[in-house]
Amino acid sequence: MANLVKNEPIVRSTDPIGLFGGGFVGAQDLNLVLNRVKSLVAADGGAAVLTESGQIPDAVIGDFDSLDAVEKAKIPPERLFPVREQDSTDFDKALRSVRTPLVLGVGFLGGRLDHQLAVLNTLVRRQDQACILLGEHEVVFHAPPCIHLPVDPGDVVSLFPMCPVTGRSTGLEWPIEGLEFEPNGQVGTSNRALAEVELQMDGPGLLVMIPRSALDRLMRVFLSGQTGRWPARAE
Repeated sequence: MANLVKNEPIVRSTDPIGLFGGGFVGAQDLNLVLNRVKSLVAADGGAAVLTESGQIPDAVIGDFDSLDAVEKAKIPPERLFPVREQDSTDFDKALRSVRTPLVLGVGFLGGRLDHQLAVLNTLVRRQDQACILLGEHEVVFHAPPCIHLPVDPGDVVSLFPMCPVTGRSTGLEWPIEGLEFEPNGQVGTSNRALAEVELQMDGPGLLVMIPRSALDRLMRVFLSGQTGRWPARAE
């Protein structure tokens, strides 16, 4: 197994990275991700969906408590990166260990609700790394400082705060300016696009959910370099 240097990324790429978790992966999800990225990273047991299809991940990162010996043996030892601490999830370990313009994650939504909540918590805490999570019906991401959402009129745009946050919008049926979002107060689920939608956020902490059909356009938005990026949180 490979040795780790503290705070040094394990995988660097100037192209999007596909990140696989051990949760639900739809029938078309594997090929969808493979066709859109050049590097494959697995969070622990997420390696199985790759090895079972004949793909070898560039790196497997996690505490290795859910990757069985048969699948693990298919992966060269220098691509295995154990992170033994138990204070974080495998998604957290993997997301903080890559440097890329964009992560496309699959296998992290669906299944157990507590696992999904932990994933969404990490998505916001690792605010400096752009990441889109692929769900069965929607894609989920942490709102950057400014973003034009690639949605069509009538599309559902759901906004959920993971901490108190404010911002402004154009193109939504119910504008967000003047609202104080917080997890136990005002939320913005089931909003709707009327026209081109833009969000400008005053700080990090807002999750955005839009239709899965917008994935390719959303990736282009993130890769345009026009969204800005939140600074890394102090550890």
